[in-house]
Amino acid sequence: MQNMTSKEKNYTLPIIMMFALFFMISFVTGLQNPMGIIVKNQFGASNFMSQLGNAANFIAYAFMGIPAGILLQKIGYKKTALLAIIIGFLGVGIQYLSGGMESFATYLTGAFVSGFSMCMLNTVVNPMLNTLGGGGKKGNILLQLGGSINSIGATIVPVLVGYLIGNASRATIKEANPALFLAMGIFILAFLVLLFVKIPEPYLDKKEKVKSKYSAFSFRHFCLGVIAIFIYVGIEVGIPNTANLYMTSDTDKGGLGIDTTIAGTVVGTYWFLMLIGRLIGASLGARVSSKTMLTFTSSLGLIFILLAIISPISTTVSMPVFKSDISLGFAKLPITIVFFILCGLCTSVMWGGIFNLAVEGLGKFTSAASGIFMMMVCGGGILPLIQNYFADLTGFLSSFWLVIIEFAFILYYALIGSKNVNKNIPVD
Repeated sequence: MQNMTSKEKNYTLPIIMMFALFFMISFVTGLQNPMGIIVKNQFGASNFMSQLGNAANFIAYAFMGIPAGILLQKIGYKKTALLAIIIGFLGVGIQYLSGGMESFATYLTGAFVSGFSMCMLNTVVNPMLNTLGGGGKKGNILLQLGGSINSIGATIVPVLVGYLIGNASRATIKEANPALFLAMGIFILAFLVLLFVKIPEPYLDKKEKVKSKYSAFSFRHFCLGVIAIFIYVGIEVGIPNTANLYMTSDTDKGGLGIDTTIAGTVVGTYWFLMLIGRLIGASLGARVSSKTMLTFTSSLGLIFILLAIISPISTTVSMPVFKSDISLGFAKLPITIVFFILCGLCTSVMWGGIFNLAVEGLGKFTSAASGIFMMMVCGGGILPLIQNYFADLTGFLSSFWLVIIEFAFILYYALIGSKNVNKNIPVD
């Protein structure tokens, strides 16, 4: 018992750094949302082009998902994490340089490089934190804490950058420099701490798996789950990104002309509601099945988006926000925006629900399935890009019909597509 306590004490610092990296994953990923407002102004980009940075960040997952898993097995947690931190620092650094160079292509390059890092860190931090906690209940608690910190990072970044932007019509990348410096500073600190601490390396001891004529793709419910997770990440990112563009765009361009600080607070509320939803989901997880939870949240999300589309813009509600002078006050917002933000409660538990349903009954194919799921995170870049292409053609609100179709597919998956119809496949 004494030895175990000693080991836990030795891992306190790397556990804190894993929490910092959970924060960084959401912070750097969420940075592309308000950056879309900046590049729209600085480079005269359309709504479609403003989402290219977000797309580059997420599409990197499609390229790096499987290689990241291979790296984990070949060089272990520590070296993979250190490499990911270096790549993340370079990615954010390139985005910083793009401000001085006034180069849209350089900005996109930085977002793409950052995406490689985020994929690698996502592949590392979850199993690493579980291992540092010794697995079991302690590891599970640490993962839940990590997920909550991830939500906090996503909540802070739109509020912070929205404040830094100030006037959206004059915004440039240079306004976001303090946020970029913060990201690079945390990367440096995390690198130095991980470099000098020892951590367990369970994957390095793993032997090669015996080849099978079957794979995770042999299961119908997994294949449909892959599509569902692709769509889910597109919904999770697309709603706040498009809502932010809708709020901050000028009224003559189909937007609402809302102050960027207020809009940033509103988007931050979406991510805060995701944090609340995760805490509620965790407390109900032992009593409510993944199928029931996913059915309820996808139905509710579909209703919220439908109400947002059909509600008159003239109907407003008061919402607590930070104003441009960082004072806390109330702002009148169209009820449409409130319905968008409430979707954060719905998207909060979908990843876990879809993942649990998709890997049920996969046995030895589960680890490979996890790597494939990580690749499908690229949906967070592709689907918001498509949605904002429609926003350019038909208007912001009309583009949300795509989100209704996406929610409808997830509802179908929860009710029908998640059933395992391939129970005859050996999984031991």
